[in-house]
Amino acid sequence: MGRLSAEGMDLRFFHRLGASRLDRAICSAAGGVGYAYTMGGSFGTDPEETVHTKLFIMWGINTVSTNMHQVVLAEKARKNGAQIVVIDVHKNQTGRWADWFIPVRPGTDAALALGIMHVLFAENLVDQGFLEKYTVGHEELRRHAASYDPATVSAITGVPADDIYRLARLYGTTSPSLVRIGNGLQHHDNGGMCVRTIACLPALTGQWLVPGGGAIKGNSGFLEHNKRALQRPDLLQNKKTRTVNMNAIGSALLELDPPIRSMYVYNSNPALVAPEGNKVREGLAREDLFTVVHDLFLTETALYADIVLPATSSFENTDFYKSYWHHYVHLHQPVIAPYGESKSNVEVFRLLAEGMGYDDPAFRDTEEEMIRQALDDPGNPYLRGIDYDILAEKGYVKADVSPRFIERLPTPSGKIELYSSIMEAHGYPPLPTYTPLAEDGGYPYLFVPGPNHNFLNSTFSNNEKHVRLEKAPRLFMNAADAAAAGIEDGDRVRIWNDRGSASLPCPSGTRSCPASS
Repeated sequence: MGRLSAEGMDLRFFHRLGASRLDRAICSAAGGVGYAYTMGGSFGTDPEETVHTKLFIMWGINTVSTNMHQVVLAEKARKNGAQIVVIDVHKNQTGRWADWFIPVRPGTDAALALGIMHVLFAENLVDQGFLEKYTVGHEELRRHAASYDPATVSAITGVPADDIYRLARLYGTTSPSLVRIGNGLQHHDNGGMCVRTIACLPALTGQWLVPGGGAIKGNSGFLEHNKRALQRPDLLQNKKTRTVNMNAIGSALLELDPPIRSMYVYNSNPALVAPEGNKVREGLAREDLFTVVHDLFLTETALYADIVLPATSSFENTDFYKSYWHHYVHLHQPVIAPYGESKSNVEVFRLLAEGMGYDDPAFRDTEEEMIRQALDDPGNPYLRGIDYDILAEKGYVKADVSPRFIERLPTPSGKIELYSSIMEAHGYPPLPTYTPLAEDGGYPYLFVPGPNHNFLNSTFSNNEKHVRLEKAPRLFMNAADAAAAGIEDGDRVRIWNDRGSASLPCPSGTRSCPASS
């Protein structure tokens, strides 16, 4: 997650080389775009203020497993009477932690949000003054939401109509209230619109003006650094160089013309985490593909490599960190010397540039110089006063975020866009809209792969202690679906589609999982 390790000397080198560009869209791109249509970028509530929150709606996020610091703050608020509602497609650890768990059918989150809006408008639970001052399109949204009555929404989402009324009234009468929007719900073909729709809710109740109210999808917009200075895209001579979306790396390895002849893998384990794993592994196994993997461990991807380079850990590197959750910039300085022959990403790409005969001054920059360049961003007022010197003195510094940041949102109108003219120009519905999931091969079930509690994707999965804690992967099915398929508790079953397959046990006594079919 270090900025120098992920987008510094590496991108300078690949730009200078003229390599295919990588669209890093595997994690949160769809939701980020959807949220930005509403809010102009990744701007949300200061997490430290959520100790004042009275209602948390954890929507599509397994907070207990993936955002533990938010759990600590929510527990502090809970001691002062806060309620925690979790909306998700299966009852994970966060669902069990909640005061109220609401299961929803996968891909129907936008409909549920619109059902809440319907009740808020119909029962006059909206903050009209806030809507008039800080939003555009609220009247259009009011008319649009009228068709999403709780009975209609219940048929779509599986959430009982009475629960939709109860949730909307709870949200409309509790302040401060916070919606924590996760990454899970955006991993569908309508995921961007789901996030965009949920992001409209705090505006309806005026929660953005209340400490501890609002929403958090991400906060990286407050900490945007000077990416051009750090990445140096000007070193790329051919501006029409092709771009490969990392979600499609399997297809790219097998189908691109001209083909990918070599691949350098770092900070990643695509053999295990990239979509369409069958294609990815088939592509990695090509005899005519020259593969280099730079990592701390012999990952699944490294097993396909022609050359494996040992990488340093963050304990050995100089770097700076920003967050997509909190408002702090951190300077990281090494606490141990590099182990053995391991090298950082910065050092390896600096040496590669030297070996390739690239004499551009950009490849001679030190880590300190690169951090100074990245933090020199006059276009981001929130970084005002943050530079290398103050980070070296204090270690971390909080961005200068005004509580009234919503008064200068980088949307076309400068306001929260309930009606988005940009979406309209891009060919999307300008108002929040529910669109059913597209048919995908005609298979009877939806597979919902939740994150492991003790791993971070595949990180830590090589650690024996973590493996013992995680135990073995399991499959949870709706009891009726399992019975209809002749599956009994404890059976091992094969699940598959055109992208991949797995053989998993259905654990004894755990067949009944109402939202996971």
